[in-house]
Amino acid sequence: MRRAVQESVSGLPRAFWWLWTSTLVNRLGAFVATFMALYLTIERGYSASFAGLVAALYGLGGAVASIGAGVLTDRLGRRPTMLVAQSSTAVLVAVLAFVQHPVAIAGVALLVGMAASGSRPAVQAMMADIVAPEDRVRAFSLNYWAINLGFAFSSIGAGFIAEYSYRAGFLIEAVMTLACAVLVFVKLPESRPDHAPNAADAAGKPAAPPVNLGTVLRDGRFMGLVSLSILIGLIFQQGSVALPVAMGTDGFSSGDFGLAIGVNGVLIVLLQIPVTRFIQHRSPGKLLIASALLAGYGFGLTAFAGSLWLYALTVAVWTLAEVVNAPVQMGLVVRLSPTHGRGRYQGVYSLSWSVGSLAAPLIGGRVIDAYGAPWLWGGCAAVGTVTAVGYWLLMRGLPDEEGAAPESLPGPAEHDAPADRVS
Repeated sequence: MRRAVQESVSGLPRAFWWLWTSTLVNRLGAFVATFMALYLTIERGYSASFAGLVAALYGLGGAVASIGAGVLTDRLGRRPTMLVAQSSTAVLVAVLAFVQHPVAIAGVALLVGMAASGSRPAVQAMMADIVAPEDRVRAFSLNYWAINLGFAFSSIGAGFIAEYSYRAGFLIEAVMTLACAVLVFVKLPESRPDHAPNAADAAGKPAAPPVNLGTVLRDGRFMGLVSLSILIGLIFQQGSVALPVAMGTDGFSSGDFGLAIGVNGVLIVLLQIPVTRFIQHRSPGKLLIASALLAGYGFGLTAFAGSLWLYALTVAVWTLAEVVNAPVQMGLVVRLSPTHGRGRYQGVYSLSWSVGSLAAPLIGGRVIDAYGAPWLWGGCAAVGTVTAVGYWLLMRGLPDEEGAAPESLPGPAEHDAPADRVS
């Protein structure tokens, strides 16, 4: 085990570990996205539909910000984009702790969603910049591990904080996000690769043409991946939107939900490193198909949960899907992205998760109010099946072997070298 851990964390640059630390600090203070539904339904007495609307506005903010943040990441730089986004998030979360009117709550939630998602393309692009191609799946796994290491502690602790004061949880998140911005300012240098369109490199080879949003949107295979990411996001987002509402309807407290959802973070902390070693040299297509089925049917099992332990068991099932899906899909995003257009590609990819954040609460809240939670969980199983078929179609013709050239990649942009493969 000691050797496995050492091999999993060794050889990565120092800048990666500062970026990893900033991610950990940020997630240790996570509160708003996880407990907003409980805050609105239990603390404020609003309906599940209103909670879904507010969560959807949070997702809409993220969708609006993803594209703009991706462009800024390429033009302005990774570091400035992160600093602006994280500082704004800290201020807006603090404001959200004090607003009272429902329209004000909805409006500030929209702005928080914009600010919170603004740093995502920059973080992911910087990680791809500073880590060698052969280490990227491992790096994305470790970063995802940091996200859930923080989430494991914050979700359990915040569940009990919520029983005392939701406002305190909001303010703690504001302080931790500001600390994240300070760490980025002090420790992380800019990593954006120099790119001069139409110029020749040292070997006399013409540089790749510039990448714009049109280039990204015309990339058929990449946009197929984005579409599937929206579907898988619709499933995973139910863990923070529909699951707490369903548990609250069944009479469980915010502390109970914190314990159940905390299983997600704890298992990822325990499993991410060994699972990463297992998947690093296996077929991305098969792994993505398996993850989609586990996610769909993991949430589908929630229809049969009647106790805290059964809820925790269903969380454990779809957690395994997360452990596999996140690093493999992120590695595939980098594989399909040109070096000088990573910000825009990451922005569009982040948009897929924001769209999921927008649509999932609207769908989840509406289905629960109109038909009941079991229908929603059955729908998750169906969407997981469709997503698995989509991954199979997407990966056809895209070779797994190291060094093989990918097919059907867009012509206008020059992609990374074969060493950028995720398998």
